[in-house]
Amino acid sequence: MKKLLPLLLLLALAACRQAPVQITIPINTGWKFVTGDNLDYAKPAYNDSSWKTIRVDAIWEDQGYEPYDGYAWYRTVVVIPSEMKKKAYLRDSVEFYMGRINNFDQTFLNGEIIGINGRSVPAGTVADTFFIHGPTVLWDYPRRYVLAADDPRIRWDHNNVIAVRVYDQGGQGGMYTGDQQISMVDIKEYFVCDHEKHPFTFRDSTVSKTFMIRNTSPAVTLDGDFTVTAVNKVTGHEIYRMETEMVMKPLTEREYTIDLPAIDQSAMVTYAMAFEDAGETDVCLDETPYILTPPAAEAPRLNGARMTGARPGHPFLFAVAATGLRPMTFQAQGLPNGLTVDGNTGIISGMVSKKGDYQVTLTAVNEQGQDSNTLLIKIGDMIALTPPMGWNSWNCWGLSVDETKVLASARAMRDKGLIEHGWQYINIDDGWEIPGDQEPKRDREGNILTNSKFPDMKRLGDSLHAMGLKFGIYSSPGPLTCGGYTGSYGHEQQDARSWASWGIDYLKYDWCSYDHIAKDTSLEERQKPYRVMRAALDKVDRDIVYSLCQYGMSHVWTWGAVVGGNLWRTTGDITDTWESLKGIGFSQIADAPFAGPGHWNDPDMLVVGWVGWGPSVHPTHLTPDEQYTHISLWCLLSAPLLLGCDLQHLDTFTLSLLTNDEVLAVDQDPLGQQAVPLVIDGNIQVWGKEMSDGSLALGIFNLGETTVTYPLDLYKVSSTGHVNVRDLWRQKNLGEMFDTFQSNIPAHGVILVKFVKPAE
Repeated sequence: MKKLLPLLLLLALAACRQAPVQITIPINTGWKFVTGDNLDYAKPAYNDSSWKTIRVDAIWEDQGYEPYDGYAWYRTVVVIPSEMKKKAYLRDSVEFYMGRINNFDQTFLNGEIIGINGRSVPAGTVADTFFIHGPTVLWDYPRRYVLAADDPRIRWDHNNVIAVRVYDQGGQGGMYTGDQQISMVDIKEYFVCDHEKHPFTFRDSTVSKTFMIRNTSPAVTLDGDFTVTAVNKVTGHEIYRMETEMVMKPLTEREYTIDLPAIDQSAMVTYAMAFEDAGETDVCLDETPYILTPPAAEAPRLNGARMTGARPGHPFLFAVAATGLRPMTFQAQGLPNGLTVDGNTGIISGMVSKKGDYQVTLTAVNEQGQDSNTLLIKIGDMIALTPPMGWNSWNCWGLSVDETKVLASARAMRDKGLIEHGWQYINIDDGWEIPGDQEPKRDREGNILTNSKFPDMKRLGDSLHAMGLKFGIYSSPGPLTCGGYTGSYGHEQQDARSWASWGIDYLKYDWCSYDHIAKDTSLEERQKPYRVMRAALDKVDRDIVYSLCQYGMSHVWTWGAVVGGNLWRTTGDITDTWESLKGIGFSQIADAPFAGPGHWNDPDMLVVGWVGWGPSVHPTHLTPDEQYTHISLWCLLSAPLLLGCDLQHLDTFTLSLLTNDEVLAVDQDPLGQQAVPLVIDGNIQVWGKEMSDGSLALGIFNLGETTVTYPLDLYKVSSTGHVNVRDLWRQKNLGEMFDTFQSNIPAHGVILVKFVKPAE
């Protein structure tokens, strides 16, 4: 009995021991702000009484500091209670989570630096300006700074001054996520389920994924139960389960592969590690892809835009888009004088001198049959008659773009068949010019020079045109681009001539450093640089689609066409998150009346596939349902479709998203109307777009977190309440519907249909 007493005493003590409590100290309020730069701002004794208050849930441009690029400081004071440490399960480290910061940051605690651009630094680190020369993608990185609990920079139970030094390189700036907080490092922080590194792959009737789990602690052993489950998002039925006991020593990792049955909806995959001693469970969520686009038939099918335009006397290039077995031959009857078609490639080229509308009959023929359709060629004053479709280097390669990557992307667009569905532009974004701190930036005549990554732009342009693709470039009206490279300020006409000589077909003109040139924020000053470049483009003998990139300032959609733009950004930069996609995509309402042939609202580039903003890429963080929403909504909005992914690594799912011709036809419809919300019912939004054939393209979106069975009252979108319905993603007729159209819409997902009035 005596031997049992110590054991019984331990058990009793364990039963009475208070369960660990994770205390979180929010620091998302109480901040002060000032523009400019002074390291004294980090000192606890600095008097910041003259600073303005600011929110940290929105960029500073949304709070009266538009436009402002450069240095700025945030300060707040917070008491860090020792109770937070005493009640925690692990008591070794403290995390300061500062949210996401645009672009660069140094974070100070009580006058000493604790982190730089998301990387914790030891005591004694010296602050300098080198931190502002990192990759621009840092604007989307979470800032987590971890200090040991006994670090002298922390003042337990006393006031602590947190100061954040921010440098904004262009566009939007500051702390903007509103979720800043302080907490002890939790045991869950050491368990990493790295399931995002590789996407699911399709194999026979399964979808498979290999992932890693890691213990990142140098001292703590992780002990618990690891479970993987998969549940159909629509039906709620479990389709997979794996359970195992897990003991992971410090700094170890394990690899697992799961094979799930392929279904016609996404499955919610849950990776859960239950830590028994800590009484906590770490959960990571994932979703499986599913393919709705039917495979292309072997017989020819003509796809892509049904209307294109050029100005008289300017070079013309149009690649006929057609799927089907190769070899395939092409014919074009009714071409205007000056144009010819290559019968083997389907590339129509040449030059037309006479204005007019020309109805051309296109025919594609292979051993399985033929297909014919009409193409309206309008020779006149307007170009970009349908929204541009193509690829831009920024969301993939950022400033690490080079000629090799661009050519590889072009070949992938051709070889993977994207060109057969109407994709045509290959656009180089920032990073081709000479950096701002290097000379010479221009030759003796003032012509812009390229850096060593782009040795011959004319040769590159010729290569793209030979594939039937069009060539895009990037610049800024200011002296420097967003990435700190040479802009066009003061050399607009020379740059326009250079671009024309290289064969440029598209210009993205990014505001960036022009805010240092503009006298004020008046409409006249906002328009001025875009008028200057428009005048320069008008003097060259080449059609160059003109994209105004200035993030929607001064309601650019109301005047973009007035200054000669063909498209204009309506918002800030998109990221591959649901919050960004939802916030941008479903806010495109006031600009709808200003969209139409030759003039398009641009809610930014697509973030499907492998993205990353250079030099490395990752599978998009958007779920499959969110990606269906992304493509569906952008097509309904008549938005430019510019891919931002690594085209060399297009997985099966992403390729299916980008090659559904009935979906893309919604975007390329000749009428060019932009969808508007017809019904908003809680988390359900129904957006409708009138089509040139008299039908109504309709997206029924579920912005909520659970699957919804939604009965759409047809009288809210149709005058008769009687329609024929076609599922555009599945390319399948659903039959006649009366009064109500009911559908199951997964969380963050969409049902994309076309309503056609029955023949009377």
